[in-house]
Amino acid sequence: MFKCIKTKKSVLNNDINLFFNGHKNGKNLLIIGTMHGDEPQGAQVLNSYLLENSPQKNPLYIIPCLNPDGYDKKTRTNANQVDINRNFPTKNWELTQKDEFYGGSSPASEIETKFLINCIDEIQPDLILTIHAPFKIVNFDGNAQKESEEIASLIGYPVQKDIGYPTPGSFGTYCGVEKNIPTITLELGEDEDFNFQKEACFKIIKYLCYLD
Repeated sequence: MFKCIKTKKSVLNNDINLFFNGHKNGKNLLIIGTMHGDEPQGAQVLNSYLLENSPQKNPLYIIPCLNPDGYDKKTRTNANQVDINRNFPTKNWELTQKDEFYGGSSPASEIETKFLINCIDEIQPDLILTIHAPFKIVNFDGNAQKESEEIASLIGYPVQKDIGYPTPGSFGTYCGVEKNIPTITLELGEDEDFNFQKEACFKIIKYLCYLD
């Protein structure tokens, strides 16, 4: 049974919630959905999962929607027009032009970024899964190749180490590379049936919940 254990209000007064299954022993797992508001799949799948009475062994933390303002507006960026996935305090963060990939005026300038950093500091996760769209791949940062290959087999996507373009200030760099937390990015498709995505993601979460 999941309970909301942490909430933060966004710029537009929406709730950013952290849910926890209450388990004490095992690997600490964190799953994050909808960092980009125009990629609703993560929030939809994870909100569905929270309603299920699925068996779990490991401590599991879920943030269904990190960017509720962007989700409501159907925009990649948050209410401040910042791409959260370029706003993390990495060594390669840079001040960029104000387009859809704008990383903010400074690293970790955004409510959403600070909330997630704080959650990670408190949880100390052993592995993180983020759900994005639309590339139909499994991407990873840090020591997560084995888990990524298993996830790829469960959903029928290829594993792709390099996303193919620069991502200064990204979450993967912040956690996977610089904090040495195995970090996996699951890129769902835009044109896939929701029931397929839901079923595949539930299998993936079950796999992670029973990792030793």
